[in-house]
Amino acid sequence: MSSVASTPPGKVTQSAVPASAKLGTAEVNDTKFTQVGSQSLATQTALNEAANKQQILNMEKGAELDRVNAEFFAGQDIRRTQSAGAENRLATKVAGEETRATQRVQGEEDRASITTTGLEYRRGIETAGSQDRQLRETAGAQDRLTEAGRAAEERLTVGKRGEEERAAIRETGTETRQLRETEGAQQRLGTAETGKQQRLGIETTGTQERLSTAETGKQQRLGIETTGAQERLRLGTAGQEQRATVGKTAQEQRTTDLQQEMFRRYKENRDYEQARGSYRV
Repeated sequence: MSSVASTPPGKVTQSAVPASAKLGTAEVNDTKFTQVGSQSLATQTALNEAANKQQILNMEKGAELDRVNAEFFAGQDIRRTQSAGAENRLATKVAGEETRATQRVQGEEDRASITTTGLEYRRGIETAGSQDRQLRETAGAQDRLTEAGRAAEERLTVGKRGEEERAAIRETGTETRQLRETEGAQQRLGTAETGKQQRLGIETTGTQERLSTAETGKQQRLGIETTGAQERLRLGTAGQEQRATVGKTAQEQRTTDLQQEMFRRYKENRDYEQARGSYRV
């Protein structure tokens, strides 16, 4: 806002009565009137001139103050804008430096984390590979032992079967002669006894198989609960159990084969005797 300075009014000089003015005294109805010169018009004119000059001076002074104020405020705006720009540039510079420092530290941490992760992953792979190789070695050893035990049992079974067959042939001759001497009650007794023995053999075989299956399942569940060295121990135990089961199964199979062979010989002898009796009749 422009301000107008108070300037004292200019000096007003009151002019004298012009010499040309005609003054005189007149008498009307015994009353004298003296004409005196008037200064009001000259005074008002001088006052108007002084007021005009003062107004012009005030306007000039106001314009000058407006220019000064405008220059000052413009300078203030420029300095304010320059200061804000400097602050913004400084803030941007500091923020950029902090961002770069943060990104640099973050990159270092990321690289360190990736390196650590890679080392741990490689160690895990090496450990897993070692465990897998040990498990494979243990499994291979157990498989070889089991196969060797199975082959030995098979050879033993074949040899035993041959012995049993030869013994059965000899026994067949003896039984045939005895069966020829006895027929009737001996034949019925032999049939009942054979059926009983067959049922007993089948029950024994079933019981042994169920026990073997239950024991094998128990060993398998126990082996699943452990890993690593426990897994290898389970494989060893399972191998031993498997070999024992193979041996037991082979023994039971030989017993069953013997019982079936005896029953077969009995049927052949019975059929032979029945045929012979029918021939005699």
